[in-house]
Amino acid sequence: MKRIVAAIMYTALALGANAAMADTSDAAALRTGDMKKLVFYGTPESVSNAAFELADGEGDQTLEAYQGKYVLLNFWATWCAPCRKEMPMLSELQDQFGGDDFEVLTIATGRNSPEGITKFFADTGISNLPRHQDPKQKLASQMGIFGLPITVILDPEGREIARLRGDADWASDSAKAIIAELISEE
Repeated sequence: MKRIVAAIMYTALALGANAAMADTSDAAALRTGDMKKLVFYGTPESVSNAAFELADGEGDQTLEAYQGKYVLLNFWATWCAPCRKEMPMLSELQDQFGGDDFEVLTIATGRNSPEGITKFFADTGISNLPRHQDPKQKLASQMGIFGLPITVILDPEGREIARLRGDADWASDSAKAIIAELISEE
């Protein structure tokens, strides 16, 4: 009986999620390869206002500070092998598109020492991405981040418009076309 109830609930949740996450954006049409995992929402969603720690003990910040541009928000951890693989690709996106209209924001969630984060960035050759932290996972849990990596795209109003679970080739032509399309919509 428990299996039947679980199957019914899973089906209902999946059907509801599919309707809520309808791919209506022009950028959604540009998804190929790994980017097919990027789900655009039919209606933008609010995000958490929980604070996270800025790199190098510079204080706390909320996502509200990033309004006014598209943000590719990546939740990751130093122990996460897929995170190690995709971080250089995120760096490449920042190099190509970072500026007034777009930013890659990386937040290490959970137990990640500042020293470990610095070493991770040095080992992967990353110098252009932030080393912010969410050590108590308050932001991550309020945003439904379970498992890593998870990447969320925020619109200039600070609302979540898309999400990708797992790692992806963020340096792919598809990923770059999606970001270029989003920026051009502005």
